[in-house]
Amino acid sequence: MNNFETTILISPDISKNNLDTINSNFEKLISDEGGTIIGKEDWGLRNLAYKINTLKKAFYFYFQINIDSQKIEILKKNISQNEDIIRYLFIKVESHDELPSKIIKGDE
Repeated sequence: MNNFETTILISPDISKNNLDTINSNFEKLISDEGGTIIGKEDWGLRNLAYKINTLKKAFYFYFQINIDSQKIEILKKNISQNEDIIRYLFIKVESHDELPSKIIKGDE
């Protein structure tokens, strides 16, 4: 099992209900693939660094997960099929940072 940090950007045009559904589906997908969620944060609606398909903002969600490296491709495939997820990033790390992150603390 390897440690990964994942950031998901979700379209600002969806409802709170759909946000919760996307998060719960992602968490279920991780557990179905044998992974565990170590920590998670909702970074809220934030400005994008550049426009993505005319969008200037997105909902940011951050996850610390522990999963086999081979399963990351399965996660990416399932995430890319959801048109409300506009970007995602998986980064392999040696160890997870302590939460809350600097973004939540306000030390940006």
